[in-house]
Amino acid sequence: MVPDDIREQARKLREELNYHNYRYYVLDDPVIADVEYDRLFRRLLELEERYPELVTPDSPTRRVGGKPLDRFEEVRHISPMLSLDNIFDRAELKEFDEKLRRYLKSDEHPTYIAEPKMDGLAVELVYEQGVFVLGSTRGDGLIGENITPQLKTVRDIPLRLHEDGMDVPGQLVVRGEVYMDKDGFAQLNRRREAAGESLFANPRNAAAGSLRQLDPRVTAERGLRFFVYAVADIDAVPCGRQSELFPWLLKLGFAVNPHIKLCHGLVEVEQRYDHLLEIREKLSYEIDGMVVKVDDFHLQKRLGNTARAPRWAVAWKFPAVQATTRIIGVDFQVGRTGAVTPVALLEPVRVEGVVVQRATLHNRDEIERKDLRIGDTVLIQRAGDVIPEVIKPVVEQRTGKEKPIVFPKNCPVCGHPLVRPHGEAVIRCVNPHCPAQRLQSLIHFVGKSGVDIEGLGKKAVEQLMEKGLVHDIPDFFRLKKEDLALLDGWGEKSAENVIQAIAKARRMPLARFLGALGIRYVGEVTAQLLAAHFATLTDIMAAKKEDFLNVEGIGEQAAGSLEDYFSDPSTKAMIKELLAEGVTILPPSDGEKPLAGRIFLFTGTLASMGRNEAKQIVKELGGQVVSGLSNRVTDLVAGEKAGSKLKKAKERGIRILREKEFLEMLGRA
Repeated sequence: MVPDDIREQARKLREELNYHNYRYYVLDDPVIADVEYDRLFRRLLELEERYPELVTPDSPTRRVGGKPLDRFEEVRHISPMLSLDNIFDRAELKEFDEKLRRYLKSDEHPTYIAEPKMDGLAVELVYEQGVFVLGSTRGDGLIGENITPQLKTVRDIPLRLHEDGMDVPGQLVVRGEVYMDKDGFAQLNRRREAAGESLFANPRNAAAGSLRQLDPRVTAERGLRFFVYAVADIDAVPCGRQSELFPWLLKLGFAVNPHIKLCHGLVEVEQRYDHLLEIREKLSYEIDGMVVKVDDFHLQKRLGNTARAPRWAVAWKFPAVQATTRIIGVDFQVGRTGAVTPVALLEPVRVEGVVVQRATLHNRDEIERKDLRIGDTVLIQRAGDVIPEVIKPVVEQRTGKEKPIVFPKNCPVCGHPLVRPHGEAVIRCVNPHCPAQRLQSLIHFVGKSGVDIEGLGKKAVEQLMEKGLVHDIPDFFRLKKEDLALLDGWGEKSAENVIQAIAKARRMPLARFLGALGIRYVGEVTAQLLAAHFATLTDIMAAKKEDFLNVEGIGEQAAGSLEDYFSDPSTKAMIKELLAEGVTILPPSDGEKPLAGRIFLFTGTLASMGRNEAKQIVKELGGQVVSGLSNRVTDLVAGEKAGSKLKKAKERGIRILREKEFLEMLGRA
């Protein structure tokens, strides 16, 4: 008999886990850390193993993932896309190995393959006669979502296999991970912030959200990547081992993670785990552990699967990048679009070598849902360079002295009443003259996502505004060297450099100018669409909402925002002043772009910009960018810690551009 309290505990665990599955897989909006989910899952698994009567058809331990979204056509997988059981330490690795040997009735340790565990979205790709015909998400493991058009925009996924005399089955079904690298994630969030859109919490959510865009053009803008890790039917391929499968797939044109390693025994598996943990932060993409697989396909078949996972593989998870601290206050920040964001002020705590004192609370709804209070002991999480977030309060440590977090009714900067627009979670200051919004708009205009005036970063703009030298956008083009040179921390040389940078910015393409203005719902891509359609700033300023709606890719919100912005007398006056200061807005050029015909490959780390930004610049100038070395490559851009590609490129006589030379080529040195 199962005790009533145990039965109730299992019921609550099932409900909680199903809810978090829904948040994670369907909404792409998790509300707890992975480590917390793993703890709940393991607890339910323990109860069900002790009391098999507790197992129900809807138990999360019987399922894999979540249900597919209704808006996509359903796809039934050829064979189930199973999840992986997790392990967390060396003792559990040893236990996994012992279970395998007991099952196989063998004293020999299997040979293992160790693979980085990508933090992305699992997908299945179907190839018929060498051509990509169907792509889908994992969904619930049995039925996924048809996202073929979206996957076709991922450049690492071959649309046709490189067969070249290889023994390839008529139908090949591969599985892998679509992900977004760190630079791409940072760029995407900068664009979304510039457009007044909500930010993605992490690269996994960004990748999942990008693949679930109904419009493949949106997906194409996100710079998604792909690594292959398996085939659905090992009997269909001419390989007997996982270690043979990867080179075979690489020859067919699939991207294979370069950090995969064959391990002979547990010592080598442990060494590989330590190595991946050490280089984790240096990688250009997020990994959250290491997958350990039995290498031999014959042994994989003998071991088989449980209801939810293969017996021959586990995921060895990395320690969570989390810590516990206390909320000592809340600061309410006003952004460029008027959004008021609550930020927790924390007792300083070290997380992954960084001292954290602030963490985002997102919005009022999140504060209320998590029941956060000033004085609470809380669990915080940090992922890479993303601002830390508060995961949950540690309710058990409450003393009764905690105070509720009260959201202000008026703007904390200008005092204007705050409003919550219909259908939005964000509370805004709608005062167009709010100093906080003005400051953020000015920072955006001269920043990397704007006209990119070197030397005018966030602190410099704050200083210029504080000293009364800049109040509005035209003021940047009125700055004088002698005024700048007298400021604290400046000098003749830095002042001269900024004046020269401003002089270069006086001639700017229409698309860059539109993106720099910080119009709500108008990001980099929308700005390019507008520039291509209207060609001149005069035409854009004269356009009405219906004219903007005639631009393919412009929706109701963006069209309304554009009409409001350009019909505002203050906007017209500002643009008139800009033109009077000698600013020239250049129409789109129809001529051949300067890098047309050249094919670029990047290796190593660039100090001055992210790799995705560099690639985008090359593409904008007409060049092509590839991910692998071949005789087609004309230029290899080598940053710090360039790998083997540099040596091979030199051997092939390919032009090598160090970062300084690359920047000189772009006119940025």
